[in-house]
Amino acid sequence: MSLRLRLALFGAAVVALTLVLFGGLLYALLASGVTNDQDTALRARAGQAIAALGVAPDLTPRAPVAPADLRTSNEIFVEVFDQTWSLVYSTGVLNGAPPSIAPRLRSAATPAAFDTEDGLRLYALQFSSGFVVAGQSTRVPQSNLSGVRGFLIISGIPTLIAALAASWLVAGRALKPLKDVASTADQIGRERDFGRRLPKRGSRDEVALLSMSFNRMLEQLQDSFDSQRRFVADASHELRTPLTTIQGNAGLLARGPALADDVLRAAADDIAAETARMTRLVDRMLTLARADSGLRLELAEIELGPVIAEVCRQAGTVHPDRELRCAVGDATVAGDDDALRQLTWILLDNAFRHARSRVEVKLGTEGEWARLTVSDDGPGIAPEDRERVFERFFRADKARHEPGAGLGLSIARWIVEQHRGRILAGEAPGGGAGMYVDLPLLPPS
Repeated sequence: MSLRLRLALFGAAVVALTLVLFGGLLYALLASGVTNDQDTALRARAGQAIAALGVAPDLTPRAPVAPADLRTSNEIFVEVFDQTWSLVYSTGVLNGAPPSIAPRLRSAATPAAFDTEDGLRLYALQFSSGFVVAGQSTRVPQSNLSGVRGFLIISGIPTLIAALAASWLVAGRALKPLKDVASTADQIGRERDFGRRLPKRGSRDEVALLSMSFNRMLEQLQDSFDSQRRFVADASHELRTPLTTIQGNAGLLARGPALADDVLRAAADDIAAETARMTRLVDRMLTLARADSGLRLELAEIELGPVIAEVCRQAGTVHPDRELRCAVGDATVAGDDDALRQLTWILLDNAFRHARSRVEVKLGTEGEWARLTVSDDGPGIAPEDRERVFERFFRADKARHEPGAGLGLSIARWIVEQHRGRILAGEAPGGGAGMYVDLPLLPPS
Protein backbone atom coordinates (compact mmCIF):
# COMPACT_ATOMS: atom_id res chain seq x y z
CA MET A 1 0.00 0.00 0.00
CA SER A 2 1.42 3.35 -1.03
CA LEU A 3 2.03 6.15 1.44
CA ARG A 4 -0.42 8.35 -0.45
CA LEU A 5 -3.21 5.77 -0.08
CA ARG A 6 -2.41 5.26 3.60
CA LEU A 7 -2.62 9.03 4.20
CA ALA A 8 -5.90 9.25 2.28
CA LEU A 9 -7.40 6.37 4.26
CA PHE A 10 -6.18 7.89 7.50
CA GLY A 11 -7.82 11.22 6.64
CA ALA A 12 -11.07 9.47 5.72
CA ALA A 13 -10.92 7.47 8.96
CA VAL A 14 -10.53 10.66 11.00
CA VAL A 15 -13.56 12.18 9.25
CA ALA A 16 -15.56 8.97 9.76
CA LEU A 17 -14.72 8.93 13.47
CA THR A 18 -15.74 12.58 13.73
CA LEU A 19 -19.03 11.88 11.96
CA VAL A 20 -19.76 8.93 14.23
CA LEU A 21 -19.08 10.92 17.38
CA PHE A 22 -21.00 13.96 16.16
CA GLY A 23 -23.91 11.85 14.84
CA GLY A 24 -24.09 9.83 18.04
CA LEU A 25 -24.16 12.95 20.19
CA LEU A 26 -26.76 14.61 17.97
CA TYR A 27 -28.92 11.49 17.96
CA ALA A 28 -28.70 11.18 21.73
CA LEU A 29 -29.77 14.81 22.18
CA LEU A 30 -32.65 14.46 19.74
CA ALA A 31 -33.78 11.18 21.33
CA SER A 32 -33.81 12.81 24.74
CA GLY A 33 -35.75 15.76 23.34
CA VAL A 34 -38.34 13.55 21.62
CA THR A 35 -38.90 11.53 24.79
CA ASN A 36 -39.30 14.69 26.84
CA ASP A 37 -41.78 16.06 24.28
CA GLN A 38 -43.87 12.87 24.50
CA ASP A 39 -43.85 12.98 28.30
CA THR A 40 -44.91 16.63 28.22
CA ALA A 41 -47.79 15.83 25.87
CA LEU A 42 -48.94 12.92 28.07
CA ARG A 43 -48.81 15.09 31.18
CA ALA A 44 -50.85 17.81 29.48
CA ARG A 45 -53.43 15.30 28.15
CA ALA A 46 -53.89 13.79 31.61
CA GLY A 47 -54.44 17.24 33.10
CA GLN A 48 -57.02 18.06 30.41
CA ALA A 49 -58.84 14.82 31.12
CA ILE A 50 -59.07 15.59 34.86
CA ALA A 51 -60.31 19.09 34.06
CA ALA A 52 -62.99 17.64 31.79
CA LEU A 53 -64.22 15.30 34.52
CA GLY A 54 -65.05 18.26 36.76
CA VAL A 55 -65.33 18.56 40.51
CA ALA A 56 -67.83 15.71 40.97
CA PRO A 57 -67.02 13.30 38.18
CA ASP A 58 -69.34 10.47 37.17
CA LEU A 59 -67.29 7.31 37.68
CA THR A 60 -69.91 4.87 36.44
CA PRO A 61 -68.18 2.33 34.22
CA ARG A 62 -69.15 2.58 30.57
CA ALA A 63 -67.99 1.27 27.28
CA PRO A 64 -65.82 3.52 25.11
CA VAL A 65 -67.14 5.00 21.92
CA ALA A 66 -64.97 4.07 18.87
CA PRO A 67 -61.79 3.36 20.84
CA ALA A 68 -58.46 3.60 19.01
CA ASP A 69 -56.60 0.39 18.17
CA LEU A 70 -53.27 0.96 19.87
CA ARG A 71 -51.52 -1.65 17.71
CA THR A 72 -51.71 0.76 14.77
CA SER A 73 -52.69 4.12 16.20
CA ASN A 74 -50.16 6.68 17.39
CA GLU A 75 -52.78 8.91 19.04
CA ILE A 76 -52.77 9.64 22.77
CA PHE A 77 -55.39 7.62 24.64
CA VAL A 78 -56.87 8.21 28.10
CA GLU A 79 -58.08 5.80 30.76
CA VAL A 80 -60.02 6.74 33.90
CA PHE A 81 -59.91 4.58 37.06
CA ASP A 82 -61.59 4.88 40.41
CA GLN A 83 -59.65 4.81 43.64
CA THR A 84 -59.50 0.98 43.57
CA TRP A 85 -58.04 0.99 40.05
CA SER A 86 -61.23 -0.31 38.54
CA LEU A 87 -61.55 0.84 34.93
CA VAL A 88 -64.21 3.46 34.32
CA TYR A 89 -63.55 4.52 30.75
CA SER A 90 -60.87 4.04 28.03
CA THR A 91 -60.37 5.66 24.61
CA GLY A 92 -58.04 2.92 23.37
CA VAL A 93 -57.89 -0.83 23.12
CA LEU A 94 -54.98 -3.23 22.80
CA ASN A 95 -55.68 -6.71 21.46
CA GLY A 96 -59.43 -6.10 21.84
CA ALA A 97 -59.35 -4.87 25.46
CA PRO A 98 -58.37 -1.69 27.26
CA PRO A 99 -54.67 -1.64 28.19
CA SER A 100 -54.04 -3.00 31.65
CA ILE A 101 -52.02 -1.05 34.15
CA ALA A 102 -49.19 -2.91 35.83
CA PRO A 103 -48.98 -2.92 39.64
CA ARG A 104 -45.66 -1.09 39.42
CA LEU A 105 -47.29 1.99 37.92
CA ARG A 106 -50.31 1.73 40.25
CA SER A 107 -48.14 1.82 43.35
CA ALA A 108 -46.04 4.69 42.03
CA ALA A 109 -48.90 6.88 40.84
CA THR A 110 -49.24 8.80 44.07
CA PRO A 111 -49.57 11.48 42.94
CA ALA A 112 -48.03 10.81 39.44
CA ALA A 113 -45.58 8.51 37.65
CA PHE A 114 -44.30 7.46 34.20
CA ASP A 115 -43.77 3.90 32.99
CA THR A 116 -43.25 1.99 29.73
CA GLU A 117 -44.88 -1.39 29.16
CA ASP A 118 -46.22 -3.42 26.22
CA GLY A 119 -44.87 -0.84 23.75
CA LEU A 120 -46.77 2.00 25.43
CA ARG A 121 -45.52 5.07 27.25
CA LEU A 122 -47.89 5.66 30.18
CA TYR A 123 -48.45 8.54 32.61
CA ALA A 124 -50.64 8.01 35.68
CA LEU A 125 -51.98 11.01 37.58
CA GLN A 126 -54.06 10.85 40.77
CA PHE A 127 -57.07 13.16 41.32
CA SER A 128 -59.67 13.42 44.08
CA SER A 129 -61.87 10.55 42.94
CA GLY A 130 -59.36 8.18 41.29
CA PHE A 131 -56.67 8.07 38.65
CA VAL A 132 -56.23 9.18 35.05
CA VAL A 133 -53.75 7.39 32.79
CA ALA A 134 -52.62 8.98 29.50
CA GLY A 135 -50.62 6.83 27.10
CA GLN A 136 -49.15 6.69 23.63
CA SER A 137 -47.28 4.14 21.54
CA THR A 138 -43.49 4.19 21.77
CA ARG A 139 -43.46 4.11 17.97
CA VAL A 140 -43.98 7.86 17.97
CA PRO A 141 -40.50 8.92 19.12
CA GLN A 142 -38.95 6.07 17.10
CA SER A 143 -40.66 7.26 13.94
CA ASN A 144 -39.53 10.80 14.63
CA LEU A 145 -35.93 9.61 15.15
CA SER A 146 -35.93 7.35 12.09
CA GLY A 147 -35.80 10.41 9.87
CA VAL A 148 -32.83 11.71 11.79
CA ARG A 149 -31.04 8.35 11.43
CA GLY A 150 -31.71 8.29 7.73
CA PHE A 151 -30.42 11.84 7.33
CA LEU A 152 -27.23 11.06 9.24
CA ILE A 153 -26.55 7.92 7.20
CA ILE A 154 -27.38 9.46 3.85
CA SER A 155 -25.33 12.59 4.52
CA GLY A 156 -22.42 10.61 6.03
CA ILE A 157 -21.75 8.46 2.95
CA PRO A 158 -21.05 11.32 0.51
CA THR A 159 -19.15 13.12 3.24
CA LEU A 160 -16.82 10.14 3.63
CA ILE A 161 -16.38 9.86 -0.15
CA ALA A 162 -15.58 13.57 -0.35
CA ALA A 163 -13.14 13.29 2.57
CA LEU A 164 -11.37 10.34 0.92
CA ALA A 165 -11.07 12.22 -2.37
CA ALA A 166 -9.84 15.39 -0.66
CA SER A 167 -7.32 13.43 1.41
CA TRP A 168 -6.09 11.68 -1.75
CA LEU A 169 -5.58 15.01 -3.53
CA VAL A 170 -3.96 16.71 -0.54
CA ALA A 171 -1.68 13.73 0.10
CA GLY A 172 -0.63 13.68 -3.54
CA ARG A 173 0.16 17.38 -3.48
CA ALA A 174 2.06 17.09 -0.20
CA LEU A 175 4.05 14.05 -1.33
CA LYS A 176 4.97 15.39 -4.76
CA PRO A 177 8.12 17.17 -3.47
CA LEU A 178 9.19 13.95 -1.75
CA LYS A 179 8.62 12.08 -5.01
CA ASP A 180 10.77 14.66 -6.80
CA VAL A 181 13.51 14.19 -4.19
CA ALA A 182 13.40 10.41 -4.63
CA SER A 183 13.44 10.72 -8.42
CA THR A 184 16.38 13.13 -8.34
CA ALA A 185 18.30 10.93 -5.91
CA ASP A 186 17.73 7.88 -8.10
CA GLN A 187 18.85 9.78 -11.20
CA ILE A 188 21.96 11.07 -9.42
CA GLY A 189 22.79 7.52 -8.34
CA ARG A 190 22.38 6.16 -11.86
CA GLU A 191 24.31 8.94 -13.58
CA ARG A 192 26.81 9.45 -10.70
CA ASP A 193 26.29 13.18 -11.15
CA PHE A 194 27.20 14.27 -7.62
CA GLY A 195 27.39 17.90 -8.69
CA ARG A 196 23.65 18.08 -9.21
CA ARG A 197 21.50 19.71 -6.52
CA LEU A 198 17.84 19.87 -5.67
CA PRO A 199 16.22 23.25 -6.38
CA LYS A 200 15.84 25.53 -3.40
CA ARG A 201 12.32 25.95 -2.07
CA GLY A 202 10.95 29.27 -0.97
CA SER A 203 9.14 27.83 2.04
CA ARG A 204 10.61 26.65 5.33
CA ASP A 205 8.54 23.49 5.67
CA GLU A 206 9.77 19.95 6.27
CA VAL A 207 10.26 19.29 2.56
CA ALA A 208 12.48 22.36 2.26
CA LEU A 209 14.55 21.14 5.23
CA LEU A 210 14.79 17.71 3.60
CA SER A 211 16.01 19.29 0.36
CA MET A 212 18.63 21.32 2.24
CA SER A 213 19.83 18.22 4.11
CA PHE A 214 19.94 16.23 0.88
CA ASN A 215 21.98 18.94 -0.84
CA ARG A 216 24.42 19.04 2.09
CA MET A 217 24.75 15.28 1.88
CA LEU A 218 25.44 15.57 -1.86
CA GLU A 219 28.13 18.17 -1.17
CA GLN A 220 29.80 15.87 1.34
CA LEU A 221 29.43 12.93 -1.03
CA GLN A 222 30.93 14.95 -3.88
CA ASP A 223 33.85 16.04 -1.69
CA SER A 224 34.41 12.44 -0.62
CA PHE A 225 34.16 11.20 -4.20
CA ASP A 226 36.54 13.87 -5.49
CA SER A 227 38.93 13.17 -2.62
CA GLN A 228 38.84 9.46 -3.33
CA ARG A 229 39.41 10.07 -7.02
CA ARG A 230 42.36 12.33 -6.29
CA PHE A 231 43.66 9.79 -3.78
CA VAL A 232 43.55 6.99 -6.35
CA ALA A 233 45.12 9.17 -9.04
CA ASP A 234 47.89 10.42 -6.73
CA ALA A 235 48.54 6.93 -5.36
CA SER A 236 48.77 5.55 -8.87
CA HIS A 237 51.18 8.31 -9.80
CA GLU A 238 53.31 7.80 -6.69
CA LEU A 239 53.46 4.05 -7.17
CA ARG A 240 54.22 4.31 -10.86
CA THR A 241 57.61 6.00 -10.31
CA PRO A 242 59.18 3.31 -8.07
CA LEU A 243 57.60 0.55 -10.13
CA THR A 244 59.08 2.02 -13.33
CA THR A 245 62.50 2.26 -11.71
CA ILE A 246 62.29 -1.29 -10.37
CA GLN A 247 61.04 -2.62 -13.70
CA GLY A 248 63.78 -0.88 -15.67
CA ASN A 249 66.61 -1.99 -13.43
CA ALA A 250 65.23 -5.51 -13.13
CA GLY A 251 65.02 -5.73 -16.93
CA LEU A 252 68.53 -4.44 -17.19
CA LEU A 253 69.79 -7.10 -14.80
CA ALA A 254 67.76 -9.88 -16.40
CA ARG A 255 68.21 -9.26 -20.10
CA GLY A 256 70.96 -6.66 -20.47
CA PRO A 257 74.48 -7.25 -21.74
CA ALA A 258 77.41 -7.93 -19.47
CA LEU A 259 77.74 -4.94 -17.16
CA ALA A 260 80.43 -3.65 -14.91
CA ASP A 261 80.18 -4.42 -11.24
CA ASP A 262 79.55 -0.80 -10.29
CA VAL A 263 76.61 -0.61 -12.73
CA LEU A 264 75.17 -3.84 -11.36
CA ARG A 265 75.59 -2.58 -7.81
CA ALA A 266 73.89 0.74 -8.68
CA ALA A 267 70.96 -1.06 -10.32
CA ALA A 268 70.55 -3.30 -7.29
CA ASP A 269 70.77 -0.30 -4.96
CA ASP A 270 68.08 1.50 -7.00
CA ILE A 271 65.80 -1.53 -6.79
CA ALA A 272 66.30 -1.79 -3.03
CA ALA A 273 65.75 1.94 -2.48
CA GLU A 274 62.62 2.11 -4.63
CA THR A 275 61.26 -1.06 -3.01
CA ALA A 276 61.73 0.50 0.44
CA ARG A 277 60.08 3.71 -0.76
CA MET A 278 57.11 1.82 -2.20
CA THR A 279 56.81 -0.21 1.00
CA ARG A 280 56.66 2.96 3.10
CA LEU A 281 54.07 4.43 0.74
CA VAL A 282 51.88 1.32 0.89
CA ASP A 283 52.19 1.17 4.70
CA ARG A 284 51.08 4.76 5.02
CA MET A 285 48.18 4.23 2.61
CA LEU A 286 47.09 1.24 4.69
CA THR A 287 47.27 3.36 7.84
CA LEU A 288 45.01 5.99 6.25
CA ALA A 289 42.65 3.30 4.98
CA ARG A 290 42.32 1.93 8.52
CA ALA A 291 41.70 5.45 9.77
CA ASP A 292 38.93 5.90 7.19
CA SER A 293 37.37 2.60 8.23
CA GLY A 294 36.93 3.89 11.79
CA LEU A 295 40.02 2.49 13.52
CA ARG A 296 40.36 3.86 17.05
CA LEU A 297 43.56 3.82 19.08
CA GLU A 298 43.61 2.33 22.56
CA LEU A 299 44.93 5.04 24.89
CA ALA A 300 46.73 4.41 28.17
CA GLU A 301 48.77 6.51 30.58
CA ILE A 302 52.23 7.09 29.13
CA GLU A 303 55.27 9.25 29.85
CA LEU A 304 55.80 11.20 26.66
CA GLY A 305 59.35 12.41 27.41
CA PRO A 306 61.17 9.04 27.17
CA VAL A 307 59.33 8.21 23.93
CA ILE A 308 60.41 11.48 22.27
CA ALA A 309 63.98 11.13 23.57
CA GLU A 310 64.36 7.60 22.21
CA VAL A 311 63.03 8.57 18.77
CA CYS A 312 65.40 11.55 18.70
CA ARG A 313 68.33 9.26 19.50
CA GLN A 314 67.39 6.89 16.69
CA ALA A 315 66.81 9.73 14.24
CA GLY A 316 70.19 11.26 15.05
CA THR A 317 71.81 7.96 14.11
CA VAL A 318 69.89 7.76 10.84
CA HIS A 319 70.69 11.38 9.89
CA PRO A 320 74.27 12.00 11.01
CA ASP A 321 74.69 14.81 8.49
CA ARG A 322 72.21 17.06 10.32
CA GLU A 323 72.45 18.63 13.75
CA LEU A 324 69.65 17.47 16.04
CA ARG A 325 68.90 19.37 19.23
CA CYS A 326 66.49 17.66 21.60
CA ALA A 327 65.15 19.28 24.79
CA VAL A 328 62.61 17.01 26.45
CA GLY A 329 60.68 17.72 29.63
CA ASP A 330 58.23 15.62 31.67
CA ALA A 331 54.69 15.17 30.37
CA THR A 332 52.14 12.45 31.15
CA VAL A 333 49.41 11.91 28.58
CA ALA A 334 46.84 9.30 27.59
CA GLY A 335 48.30 7.85 24.43
CA ASP A 336 49.27 4.92 22.26
CA ASP A 337 53.02 4.25 22.45
CA ASP A 338 53.43 3.01 18.86
CA ALA A 339 51.28 5.77 17.40
CA LEU A 340 53.21 8.49 19.29
CA ARG A 341 56.50 7.06 18.06
CA GLN A 342 55.15 7.05 14.51
CA LEU A 343 53.99 10.65 14.95
CA THR A 344 57.43 11.74 16.13
CA TRP A 345 59.18 9.89 13.31
CA ILE A 346 56.91 11.52 10.71
CA LEU A 347 57.63 15.01 12.04
CA LEU A 348 61.38 14.35 12.26
CA ASP A 349 61.55 12.82 8.77
CA ASN A 350 59.70 15.80 7.39
CA ALA A 351 62.02 18.21 9.21
CA PHE A 352 65.24 16.41 8.13
CA ARG A 353 63.99 16.38 4.53
CA HIS A 354 63.74 20.17 4.42
CA ALA A 355 66.40 21.28 6.93
CA ARG A 356 69.61 22.87 5.73
CA SER A 357 71.70 21.90 8.75
CA ARG A 358 69.69 21.81 11.96
CA VAL A 359 66.53 20.23 13.43
CA GLU A 360 65.26 21.09 16.89
CA VAL A 361 62.81 19.15 19.09
CA LYS A 362 61.24 20.53 22.24
CA LEU A 363 58.75 18.99 24.67
CA GLY A 364 57.22 21.09 27.41
CA THR A 365 53.92 21.91 29.06
CA GLU A 366 51.62 24.91 28.66
CA GLY A 367 48.65 24.95 31.02
CA GLU A 368 46.75 21.70 30.57
CA TRP A 369 48.62 20.77 27.39
CA ALA A 370 51.84 19.01 26.50
CA ARG A 371 53.42 20.83 23.56
CA LEU A 372 55.78 19.07 21.15
CA THR A 373 57.62 21.37 18.73
CA VAL A 374 59.64 20.08 15.78
CA SER A 375 61.36 22.82 13.76
CA ASP A 376 64.03 23.09 11.11
CA ASP A 377 66.09 25.83 9.46
CA GLY A 378 64.81 25.08 5.97
CA PRO A 379 62.82 27.31 3.59
CA GLY A 380 59.63 27.07 5.72
CA ILE A 381 56.02 26.69 4.69
CA ALA A 382 54.11 29.40 2.86
CA PRO A 383 51.19 30.77 4.92
CA GLU A 384 48.64 29.70 2.29
CA ASP A 385 49.94 26.10 2.46
CA ARG A 386 50.04 25.66 6.24
CA GLU A 387 46.64 24.02 6.35
CA ARG A 388 46.92 22.14 3.06
CA VAL A 389 50.12 20.33 4.07
CA PHE A 390 47.90 17.97 6.09
CA GLU A 391 45.96 16.94 2.98
CA ARG A 392 46.77 13.61 1.43
CA PHE A 393 49.38 13.70 -1.33
CA PHE A 394 49.73 17.46 -1.07
CA ARG A 395 53.21 18.83 -1.64
CA ALA A 396 54.12 22.44 -2.12
CA ASP A 397 55.55 23.35 -5.52
CA LYS A 398 59.06 23.85 -4.16
CA ALA A 399 58.94 20.42 -2.47
CA ARG A 400 57.75 18.38 -5.45
CA HIS A 401 61.29 17.53 -6.56
CA GLU A 402 62.05 16.04 -3.15
CA PRO A 403 61.28 12.42 -2.16
CA GLY A 404 58.08 11.65 -0.32
CA ALA A 405 54.45 11.03 -1.21
CA GLY A 406 52.75 13.65 0.94
CA LEU A 407 50.98 11.20 3.27
CA GLY A 408 53.01 11.58 6.46
CA LEU A 409 51.38 14.73 7.79
CA SER A 410 47.90 13.34 7.02
CA ILE A 411 48.75 10.36 9.24
CA ALA A 412 50.20 12.72 11.85
CA ARG A 413 46.94 14.70 12.01
CA TRP A 414 44.91 11.49 12.40
CA ILE A 415 47.15 10.31 15.26
CA VAL A 416 46.86 13.68 17.01
CA GLU A 417 43.08 13.72 16.60
CA GLN A 418 42.90 10.21 18.07
CA HIS A 419 44.69 11.61 21.13
CA ARG A 420 42.16 14.49 21.33
CA GLY A 421 44.89 16.98 20.52
CA ARG A 422 45.70 19.48 17.79
CA ILE A 423 48.50 19.96 15.30
CA LEU A 424 49.48 23.18 13.55
CA ALA A 425 52.00 24.07 10.89
CA GLY A 426 53.73 27.41 11.28
CA GLU A 427 57.05 29.23 11.34
CA ALA A 428 59.89 28.22 13.60
CA PRO A 429 61.27 30.85 16.01
CA GLY A 430 64.57 30.99 14.13
CA GLY A 431 63.04 30.77 10.64
CA GLY A 432 62.10 27.67 8.69
CA ALA A 433 59.14 25.40 9.34
CA GLY A 434 57.69 24.52 12.71
CA MET A 435 55.21 21.77 13.60
CA TYR A 436 53.35 22.26 16.87
CA VAL A 437 51.52 19.36 18.52
CA ASP A 438 49.38 19.85 21.65
CA LEU A 439 48.20 16.82 23.60
CA PRO A 440 46.01 17.02 26.75
CA LEU A 441 47.91 16.29 29.96
CA LEU A 442 46.65 13.75 32.44
CA PRO A 443 45.93 15.25 35.87
CA PRO A 444 48.44 14.25 38.53
CA SER A 445 47.36 11.21 40.52
